[in-house]
Amino acid sequence: MGLVQTLLNWYDREKRTFPFRGVKDPYQIWVSEIMLQQTQTTTVSGYFTRFIDRFPTVEALALADENAVLKAWEGLGYYSRARNLHRAARIIMGEKQGRFPGTAAEWQTLPGVGPYTAAAVASIAFGEPVPAIDGNLTRVITRLFMVEEDPAIPSVKRRIYDLGRELMPPTRPGDMNQALMDLGATICLPGTPDCPRCPIIAYCEAQKTGIAETLPNLAAKKPPKAVPVAVGLVFCGGKVLLIKRQQALLRGLYVFPLVEGEDDAPALEKALKKLGVCVGALDEMGQARHIFTHRVWQMRLYLGQAKEAVALPEGVWASEEDIKALPLPGAMRVAREYALKYMREAAG
Repeated sequence: MGLVQTLLNWYDREKRTFPFRGVKDPYQIWVSEIMLQQTQTTTVSGYFTRFIDRFPTVEALALADENAVLKAWEGLGYYSRARNLHRAARIIMGEKQGRFPGTAAEWQTLPGVGPYTAAAVASIAFGEPVPAIDGNLTRVITRLFMVEEDPAIPSVKRRIYDLGRELMPPTRPGDMNQALMDLGATICLPGTPDCPRCPIIAYCEAQKTGIAETLPNLAAKKPPKAVPVAVGLVFCGGKVLLIKRQQALLRGLYVFPLVEGEDDAPALEKALKKLGVCVGALDEMGQARHIFTHRVWQMRLYLGQAKEAVALPEGVWASEEDIKALPLPGAMRVAREYALKYMREAAG
């Protein structure tokens, strides 16, 4: 019995259970794979179930308002995934007349679908024998075939893909991809792999030479840059100001007025004046921190009262119900709780 069948037999016995495992609906498989980008599997499970309950079909997703989609995604992060998923659903229902792509190459024509996601969906939903190369598969393949070069080098990346393709059986390629993912997530771990538990240890070249834990040979990542941010909880008439963000980071989500690069009250007051919002004294009420992929927001939160609830093109003077209904990013979680607490105390 060869490597592929050995690993598939292990997968049949030991595979992890998730709400999206074993489903045949291409729509649900696609949604789960988009959610799994940059997000741990255990985190995705709850979001996936709620999202499918809210948007059970690609047609339902295509017809939905963007705010509703972002709200359902709230807290999952990397919100461009939700916007691209929504756009792609509309393309499927419009240009493609409700027909899902059948191959990885076709899937990659949709917004937000890269090589990994395309291969995962095409192999699981349509049986195309293509490897879904993510971090787990890269780690397993570099150890299995003792690839010692940096996987980020284009020629090495192509070699890893070709090796992965050789592992794909003509039948059950989706299960093979998921078996490799499970192996990387539970046994062939970063740092120190649990080699004694590995079902395919007999085939692992890196383990034979004693260098498995040194692979993959990845270049060191730069730490995220710390960015000071001033955030204003600006109230008027019992409501608080929210701004629909237009910048690439968190675009389309509602945030409290903020200034990136400075965290003092004068900088925030100046930014508010540019919006036409005049406030009295801004009092510091707390701090918060949020980590993005390439930056860390070090936030100072300020409380202020506006003299007038001026109408703003991208602004909303939000009630407690509005705050709960509108899509706010996780970065605003602490500020959101401060705002809700203040509103409840002010209401008596």
